[in-house]
Amino acid sequence: MRKSPAVRRPLPTSPFKARPDAPPKRFALGDRVTHDKYGLGRVIGVEDGADAAVLVDFGSRQERITPPYAAMFTL
Repeated sequence: MRKSPAVRRPLPTSPFKARPDAPPKRFALGDRVTHDKYGLGRVIGVEDGADAAVLVDFGSRQERITPPYAAMFTL
């Protein structure tokens, strides 16, 4: 006879438990940001819509960053 696999419940203090969805990041014109790949920059354009991209000037280059903005943070 085979045992059925036990259902594991996450502990309340577990760092591996499912996290609720974080609110989407919002950026405005002129915001100072940092990006893991490109470094420090300033937001120079914000698109509207469901897939709202952000245009950022990093000094030596301008990049269009699309969601999710996991690697970009405001300062």
